[in-house]
Amino acid sequence: METDIAIIGAGFGGLGAAIRLQRTGFTDFLVFDRGDEVGGTWRDNTYPGCACDVPSHLYSFSFAPNPRWSNTFSSQPEIWDYLRGCVDRFGIRPKLRLRHEVHQARWDDHRQRWLLRTSGGDHTARVLICAAGPLSDPAIPELPGVDEFAGTVFHSARWRHDHDLTGRRVAVVGTGASAVQLVPRIQPLVEKLTLFQRTPAWIMPRRSRRISRAEQAVFRAVPGAQRAVRAGLYLVREGMGLGFLYPAVNSFASRLSLRTLRRQVADPHLRDKLTPRYAMGCKRVLISNDYWPSLAQPNVDVVTAGIDRMVPDGLVTANGVHHPADTVIFGTGFHVTDSPVVRRIQGQGGRTLGEAWTPSMHAYRGTTINGFPNLFFLLGPNTGLGHTSVVLMIEAQLRLVVAALRHMRTTDVQAIEPTVEAQRRWTERVDQKMAGTVWETGCDSWYLDSTGRNTTIWPGFATSFRMRLLRFRPADYRVATAGTTPNETEREHADAV
Repeated sequence: METDIAIIGAGFGGLGAAIRLQRTGFTDFLVFDRGDEVGGTWRDNTYPGCACDVPSHLYSFSFAPNPRWSNTFSSQPEIWDYLRGCVDRFGIRPKLRLRHEVHQARWDDHRQRWLLRTSGGDHTARVLICAAGPLSDPAIPELPGVDEFAGTVFHSARWRHDHDLTGRRVAVVGTGASAVQLVPRIQPLVEKLTLFQRTPAWIMPRRSRRISRAEQAVFRAVPGAQRAVRAGLYLVREGMGLGFLYPAVNSFASRLSLRTLRRQVADPHLRDKLTPRYAMGCKRVLISNDYWPSLAQPNVDVVTAGIDRMVPDGLVTANGVHHPADTVIFGTGFHVTDSPVVRRIQGQGGRTLGEAWTPSMHAYRGTTINGFPNLFFLLGPNTGLGHTSVVLMIEAQLRLVVAALRHMRTTDVQAIEPTVEAQRRWTERVDQKMAGTVWETGCDSWYLDSTGRNTTIWPGFATSFRMRLLRFRPADYRVATAGTTPNETEREHADAV
């Protein structure tokens, strides 16, 4: 089946792309997703306590405000409802191809088309937009003995709602964002909770509150009021970015976090285990009011020794201690810098995106990649944020995508890709901006790839990224018109980028 534009993923990125395309006159597109409903991360993560750590009015599309948010920080069910509502609000459901997992997307130089092989059939497309998302494929450590474990094992992103935790001995592996949310919810239910912590997290108070019906009524009646709230939140959050760019600025926040820890955890031994010893912001800063208090409960143990292996009735740490458990929950994050989708996308000469991004990811303006014509990658390299909403970044990228498509349409260009030089300049600029930021202070985090390079976070304000993507720059791209194919000579040097 032929379509002009194929979109992989039906989360914030994919749905935003579909809506933006339709509103700007590009109506020949299809959205492919492996799930049976839209939502991406917010469909898949249904663990107890799952919620967003970015304010609701900012964690939403600028073109689709939601006056019905019930809390200043929304829960997973409410965000999922919002995304499903956007599908119906903008009439894009007929464009969805759910239960269509993309097994391969291959660029055909002769036809100048992307050839897609999906679980629901084959398709061709002139343009491919990858919006699979960085938090879509769970990362599960390969522990010796996992096959011998007699109990139940699952990842927080694949929650087993059929498995009652009441009265069980539960081991939670990992202390990231999902663990910080789910641990306080399950702690009162279980007989014993053992938390395996590699590195303690910096945690700030969660300043959330319910949004009253009166406020919701004002937002419905006066849309400008909600836009004003969003603008205010945007400015406040941009200000928070200073602490990531200039680590010394975070001293006040660090003191507040440690003061909260002292107030919530009386046991000095446990408090020492939970005290971070790296610069705030080097790893993801978490927000919670009840995580630390839950760890101080008598049925909880925090284990800092590394896990050596799993045995039929629990886990054994490197110091030889056996920790009984009948349920193991991995809160170990996702494949961010090594997402499986990059091994399924083949560009010029059959080279996969995974090969092009080994050992490090590179993309021009985080969106287009040399050697991969007509591919636009949403939330690509160095487009993540530590201080505000990634939806802002997605919308900036979508403006660039639409500008590129308009340029192609008006100039009869069949295919575009960034030049080696443009991609190199961008990468060097990003790396230069990264110097001196909190991510360069020496801690090990999922922001870094195997080379130690930060390939995930944008080293600046959301505003600066959005400004840099305002215009499509034809001079930075190589083009192919009808009946031509791109010159291969330049691409031979792309590995140097």
